[in-house]
Amino acid sequence: MAHTFEELVEMQRAADAAHAQVEKLRDEYGPPTTTPWTEHQTSTYETAWRAWRDLARDAQAAVTDYAKTEGRPRNEAEAEVKGAARHPET
Repeated sequence: MAHTFEELVEMQRAADAAHAQVEKLRDEYGPPTTTPWTEHQTSTYETAWRAWRDLARDAQAAVTDYAKTEGRPRNEAEAEVKGAARHPET
């Protein structure tokens, strides 16, 4: 499926937001080896981690397709998408 640059930016923002949620939970819960997590905490963290993984995977695949379609190096397309997603004012 072909994606526009703007769609790629939104996909990256969603992946970044999911990653931020994973980091927030890690900070909130602490290392599971130090303080054992409850079943609820474990389930919540694993759900958030899977969401991040899936969103990041989909964004990466879409960037790969976009770069191929545009005839551009993938790493350049990825850097441009991440830059636009994380610094929209530039």
